[in-house]
Amino acid sequence: MDLTQGNITGKLIKFALPLMLGNILQQCYNIADTLIVGRYVGNDALAAVGASYTLMIFLTSIILGLSMGSGAFISMEFGKKDYDRMKNGIVLAFVLIGSITLLITFVFFAEINNIIKFLQIPTEITKLTKQYLLIIGIGIIGTFFYNFFGNGLRAIGNSLMPLIFLGVSAVLNIVLDLIFIVKFNLGVAGAAEATVISQYVSGMGITIYALLKSTHFRIKLKHLKFDINIVKELANLSILTALQQSVMNFGILLVQGLVNSFGTVVMAAFAAAVKIDTFAYLPVQDFGNAYSTFVAQNYGAGNKDRIRKGTKAAFIMSISFSIVISLLVWIFAKPLMHIFISKKEVMVIAAGIKYLRIEGAFYFGIGCLFLLYGYYRAIKKVEMSVVLTVISLGTRVALAYILSPFIGEIGIWMAIPIGWALADITGIIYMKKK
Repeated sequence: MDLTQGNITGKLIKFALPLMLGNILQQCYNIADTLIVGRYVGNDALAAVGASYTLMIFLTSIILGLSMGSGAFISMEFGKKDYDRMKNGIVLAFVLIGSITLLITFVFFAEINNIIKFLQIPTEITKLTKQYLLIIGIGIIGTFFYNFFGNGLRAIGNSLMPLIFLGVSAVLNIVLDLIFIVKFNLGVAGAAEATVISQYVSGMGITIYALLKSTHFRIKLKHLKFDINIVKELANLSILTALQQSVMNFGILLVQGLVNSFGTVVMAAFAAAVKIDTFAYLPVQDFGNAYSTFVAQNYGAGNKDRIRKGTKAAFIMSISFSIVISLLVWIFAKPLMHIFISKKEVMVIAAGIKYLRIEGAFYFGIGCLFLLYGYYRAIKKVEMSVVLTVISLGTRVALAYILSPFIGEIGIWMAIPIGWALADITGIIYMKKK
């Protein structure tokens, strides 16, 4: 899809919808683990999977950020119609990001015990958490293949094929969860094995498709060359985007450590509520990524007026959608918690409802922030995305640690929207001024 021409609102929506559906399916990997583990194994297992989920999201965010950065490069060259330079960049990006992924995998397994200590995992679930992490870590490489080629295809306007491969693997994940956990009683190990197998199905599937079926990924001998200018451009876009993504999720990881200090009831509530939370604002996150591709293609083509019009339309759509979702989460907080937690776990459900009604009332804040991240990445000012992330997460972590000793876990939940607001104000002022 060429986003440099045609109706702006219509094309943004058409391109964004498969992204939204795809990310929802991707979340189904861990959602299925959480739902089935919570129902069939117990609260300790649920807390272990929840704590592991936050860590794996942090590690995946590094690979995702690198892939999003390379995707921004591909979008710009696609907009310029410079396909040879684009393909040379694809080759160099694959080598760069693939090497970093191997390094992440090595460090993950070498430092697993220290990672568990850092997360402040309660003693009673340390063994379960380590068991889950040792298996789930095998899937890091599969995650790289999916994110690299998925973001590459989206960069040239193909948001449908990544959705299709995720759909297949998400269904496979749920089926394997039921077989491994319910039928064979493998517990958290079965949940991890199901996720890893599914990750490799989507990763290898989309890789084969991109290389065999997409002409924009057909590499020739002339594209296998080292170009220092492309490497510098890729490094700037990819590494800074990865830094932005990892800072964001590292802040969440620090918050997870604080949550863990409140015991397994709050841990279990947070594990379930975060899944609901993630689903609730996934659409605006993916709309932000679609908007970023729109801006990058038009930036490459030099269509500044089209970027301005698209920016106005994107903010209106994102804020409107976020307000509707906030209302739904506020009204249905209790039934949503019942999806993951048995009705007899009254304390866990009550803690989860508090989280959803405090943090979930302000989804428009994170919706605007995702648009700002995408905008600055697409116009080669990725460092501004990092600044906004530091403001948002720095505020969140600092306030969480300051407030929680006085008002308990509510202080952690209140810190989140305050961080969003400060980052939004900074990003919009900078956009207007510069």
